[in-house]
Amino acid sequence: MSFTRPETFTTRPTLQGTFGMAASTHWLATGTAQAVLERGGNAFDAATAAAFVLYVVEPHLNGPGGDMTGVFSTAAGPGKPIVLMGQGPAPAAATVQHFRGEGLELVPGSGALAAAVPGAVDAWLLLLRDHGTWELAEVLDFAIRYARDGHPVLARVCSTISAVAELFREHWPTSAELWMPDGRIPEEGDLVRNPSLARTLQKLVQAGAGLGEAFAAEPAHTREQRIDAARREWSEGFVARAMAESVRTPHRHSSGTDHRGVMTMADMAGFRASYEEPATFEFRGHTIAKTGPWGQGPALLQTLTILAGFDDDHLDPSTELGAHTILEAQKLALADREAYYGDGDVPLDYLLSDDYAASRRELITEEASHEFRPGSVPGREPYVPALRTGYVPPAPSNDDGGEPALGGPSASSRGRSAAAAAGVGEPTLGDPTVGEASSRETGPGEPAVLSNGEMRGDTCHIDVVDRWGNMVSATPSGGWLQSSPAIPELGFCLGTRLQMTWLEPGTPSTLTPGKRPRTTLTPTLVLRDGVAVSALGSPGGDQQDQWQLLYLLRTIVGGYSPQQAIDAPAFHTTSMPGSFWPRTWEPGGAVVEDRLGDDIIAGLEARGHRITKAGDWTLGRLSAVVRDPRTGVMQAAANPRGAQGYAAGR
Repeated sequence: MSFTRPETFTTRPTLQGTFGMAASTHWLATGTAQAVLERGGNAFDAATAAAFVLYVVEPHLNGPGGDMTGVFSTAAGPGKPIVLMGQGPAPAAATVQHFRGEGLELVPGSGALAAAVPGAVDAWLLLLRDHGTWELAEVLDFAIRYARDGHPVLARVCSTISAVAELFREHWPTSAELWMPDGRIPEEGDLVRNPSLARTLQKLVQAGAGLGEAFAAEPAHTREQRIDAARREWSEGFVARAMAESVRTPHRHSSGTDHRGVMTMADMAGFRASYEEPATFEFRGHTIAKTGPWGQGPALLQTLTILAGFDDDHLDPSTELGAHTILEAQKLALADREAYYGDGDVPLDYLLSDDYAASRRELITEEASHEFRPGSVPGREPYVPALRTGYVPPAPSNDDGGEPALGGPSASSRGRSAAAAAGVGEPTLGDPTVGEASSRETGPGEPAVLSNGEMRGDTCHIDVVDRWGNMVSATPSGGWLQSSPAIPELGFCLGTRLQMTWLEPGTPSTLTPGKRPRTTLTPTLVLRDGVAVSALGSPGGDQQDQWQLLYLLRTIVGGYSPQQAIDAPAFHTTSMPGSFWPRTWEPGGAVVEDRLGDDIIAGLEARGHRITKAGDWTLGRLSAVVRDPRTGVMQAAANPRGAQGYAAGR
């Protein structure tokens, strides 16, 4: 049986050229990256400039108060993938005892109590210092101009603000002032400005001239010193002070109750971004490089170890057999993610071994599993979280409604809209006493956003390759405008990454001061013959690697072009505990694009998959760049869903 042939029509061409390529989730970020390449900057200059633009133009999906992970290779070391670690840890006072003392059973999905130490900005500045060529002022100029002078706002930003407007008005006045000036929700195309953010970025630039407050005032003499001065200003100066002061005011969280945050200046000063070795797996002559198991990236590698033992006809996402096999393999890998992954001692070598993969492969039958099935690792007890299938409002315990309760099958998530089940969809109005997204306003390409600020996970992504062979894939996220109250002096808010930790002791990802939460951010670098050949990634929370897996199978096994693979129908499993509050799962659940085909969908249902049809163009927001090291020819492609992602190059 041959692999399904790709459609001859693609929504955009796969771009080709020899100068440089960029692709991202917003055309202004892609244009910025390409502009940097055109002016002589390298891929690291371009990616950093684009990332700060994403903070301005996609504030509902990321912000400077969030986090990021990247994986890259340099022209000098094209065969050595490197992970850029921009995931901050839990603050010193973020203990299980403190959260339990606040009456919480789970880390909330919105509010500053859920904030990890912001790591993204320091990571980007570290990358720029060590591998870029431009001055910080040049790199940040694009973002400063968009924040100061304005940019036409996206409809989805407006929808997100609308979804949380009452929260802003009643509980987060600083956010209302920033995002709803004069009480008005912006409309698509309005020129939106964020002068506070522009001033924050300008102050980071000025720090290099000795004008910052975090160090003695002698001007830095080298480019590297100027960037390090900005990093100190971020972690020890006015930014850290404003963050620490802002969290002292109690404010509403997604729990329906009010709490103070616990971030301090000492927490900020104690974090620095860093480089790490990647986790890798060899698949069909390609090396796939991911973060370590403090992120979910190795779950994609585990899925590939299982699938590597099947023939090609089991690997085709466009067939019933292929989709079934892929979904079952993903369930097994994601069960291990919950059971073993975290910022600590993870038996990754064993989890990626051939023998272990073979034992997991044997569990895949012709029927869909509805079980949570982590594997057995010698000397380890797999963690099995509470398998909550829905959200049940409790009897109010106080005027604020109390902590939401999480229930069993009687509150099954089958009642969700397709968009909420998918982790995508136009930001929707929701009832914080119900905790599920409304089906009234759903659409492609975005996460579900509830009126209490809860967000089911999404983010941004950017890939860049330059003419010298430098290549980077990066996924910035967190600190979206609905995460927590805006900090007026800074023009952004803190993130909520700690919601991916548990409040039970003894789990691999228990909330622990100084430890990183297990992030969903998971960019990918692909190598062939020892040289980096592709960078790719996607927003989408728990779905990021699931959608990337389909791309890898279609390009590596099926021979698809990048744009053909991105355009092809997507699907993912929801049969695992979600990483985002309220941490529910849907046993046997699978979300599919309708374009997968009625016969295939019916066949999956006959096998026992509990299918949610999400529409024709709703799942996946991938982008990718490719470089052939033999010829120097590059390619780029971007997601058409939501009409927002774009690629550029020549």
